Amino acid sequence: MYKLFKDEIVKFLFFISLIASSSVFSAEYIVKLRSSANLTNLLYQSFDGPIDEVAQGNTFLIKTDQKSRLIELSNHPDVEYIEPNYRISIDDDVLDVDVVKDPKFSKQWGLKNKYGVDINIEKAWEMTKGSKDIKIAVIDTGIDYNHPDLKDQMWVNEAELNGEKGVDDDGNGYIDDIHGANLIKGDGDPMDDQGHGTHCAGVIGATHNNKGIAGVMANVQLMGLKFLDSSGRGDVVAAIKAIDYAIAQKVDIMSNSWGSTEESKALEEAVQRASDAGIVFVVAAGNAGTNNDNKPFYPANYNFDNVITVAAHDKKGAKARFSNFGKETVHIYAPGTSILSTLPWNRYGKRSGTSMAAPFVSGIIGLQLAMGEGLLASDIKERIIKTSVTSRRLENTVSQGRVDAFRVLTDLRN
Repeated sequence: MYKLFKDEIVKFLFFISLIASSSVFSAEYIVKLRSSANLTNLLYQSFDGPIDEVAQGNTFLIKTDQKSRLIELSNHPDVEYIEPNYRISIDDDVLDVDVVKDPKFSKQWGLKNKYGVDINIEKAWEMTKGSKDIKIAVIDTGIDYNHPDLKDQMWVNEAELNGEKGVDDDGNGYIDDIHGANLIKGDGDPMDDQGHGTHCAGVIGATHNNKGIAGVMANVQLMGLKFLDSSGRGDVVAAIKAIDYAIAQKVDIMSNSWGSTEESKALEEAVQRASDAGIVFVVAAGNAGTNNDNKPFYPANYNFDNVITVAAHDKKGAKARFSNFGKETVHIYAPGTSILSTLPWNRYGKRSGTSMAAPFVSGIIGLQLAMGEGLLASDIKERIIKTSVTSRRLENTVSQGRVDAFRVLTDLRN
């Protein structure tokens, strides 16, 4: 009874959004059918425009300006929901603060800091520096897979590398997807044309080669999944395809430095699939300086055992002025101001944001998985929270503190 009432509310709100919004004409919508059996004809009979499959089975993308037909379809008993294909973006507070040509480890304050509020990585490295068995999908603007600090860390799809050029050798729908995929164009080239994804990738796993910078992990496989364009913008459908690609390739971690204030049921279901597959889903808390408990940010606010939401602190251990927070919905702090990392075209530079904090946690979890303890995603989330370095300045999160790699690896709890 409650579910039926809730469904009616959802349909009513959808109806109101169509009436009130002037942006729905010639727009894109995600349609979820209750069953895939013989129901796709329902969409083809309803709309003349293109219809694309979003997730295997019963979720589709339609492009239409037939507002009245959408409202009619939302009331069909075989339609579970209809929602706009919401726009998503990166959410940096500061972009290129400084670009340097010969960076050094000493400039990476998140790894080593005179104030003692770094992630304590050197002690953690005495235990492990990672493993090439660990796969981390960087779902973002792509990765410059030719960067000298990243090229040896890239995931390699052997079927495509050793296959025939211009052919989908592994039959997954993407041609020559050697290091990942471009979910905007639907091809196999995740080259970064914005810089954000490459920066996040460097934080996680820049090579320890006495050149450039050092990532949290010296050994890792980084998968580039480009769903955000050169302006840092994308949409829910491309994000879903990136998540499903990573699930199919059996990654261990998804690192997500992006989001939206719009709640998408289709995106939530994709994160649920990652949870069902046992994949840790690390996500940035957002940079509006607001409380996620009261003003949700997605996918940061999805409540699954595999979702770890990360806020940003500065080099003195205080909350970064821009960082979102939340005692119930944001789990941990990590370094997020003036973070030095890799940029496309063999460059290095500093960026600030919870976007930078999230990959620190992704890398630390990668180190934890490399220890081979066989922990579940829920176990890892609990450990990240329980081993935090607590601080009165960081009490506005679940853990009430910041992440410490050595404490995570040794399960040193408060």
